[in-house]
Amino acid sequence: MLHLAGAHADIALNPLSSTSLLASLGALGVFLVLFAETGLLIGFFLPGDSLLFTAGLLCAGSSTSKTHLSLPLVLLAAAGGALLGAQTGFIIGRKGGKPLLEHNQNRYLNKGADRSRDLLSRYGFGKAIVLARFIPIVRTVLNPMVGALGVPARVFTIWQVVGGLIWSVGLTLLGYGLGATIGNVDKYLLPIIAVIVVASFVPIVIELVRQKKSAKGSSPEDAMDRPAPVSRQSQERRTGTDG
Repeated sequence: MLHLAGAHADIALNPLSSTSLLASLGALGVFLVLFAETGLLIGFFLPGDSLLFTAGLLCAGSSTSKTHLSLPLVLLAAAGGALLGAQTGFIIGRKGGKPLLEHNQNRYLNKGADRSRDLLSRYGFGKAIVLARFIPIVRTVLNPMVGALGVPARVFTIWQVVGGLIWSVGLTLLGYGLGATIGNVDKYLLPIIAVIVVASFVPIVIELVRQKKSAKGSSPEDAMDRPAPVSRQSQERRTGTDG
């Protein structure tokens, strides 16, 4: 129970800090954060990626931190939060997520919704559901959006389980492996987390660059190759002449 709730519950809880969440709540914090980030639109700001990596790091015996976690418990909490959260988000979207997303005023969520639509149109449901796990904010928005689009629950469940396990278990084991290999690696925790955060936005940057290149490539030469638009009056005049 000590590992589940955290060994230092008296530490002030900062929901934006991975170390604070883990020191205060332990593996339970992993479950709650991942559930909120992937299942509830209000959880878009939570640090899912860095939390998973840090939790794995604190499970390694070489960590100098006062907070030590159980790897099996963290893996169970990570997988449970990621999978149950995504399924909850899907159900919310199925019940009434479309109006909720359309009337949302948060600019970050709106950008996430736009990015989710791009992913769905480019890759289809399966690949988009898996890829969304690795993109902040998008993994919050895409689940209710897919539910609102009426995707079969079986299709969504299969792909969200695949993506959820790869993301949650993979990042946790990555942190654990690094912590077990390099002594006192938690001294470099802030730079490592910074790299993880930056890396998580790489897919978005790549997509933006690709879109700009495609937009530049379509003008002005492509515009010259395309036939000029025909007005309705000209079309009617041409039809009358042909007759």
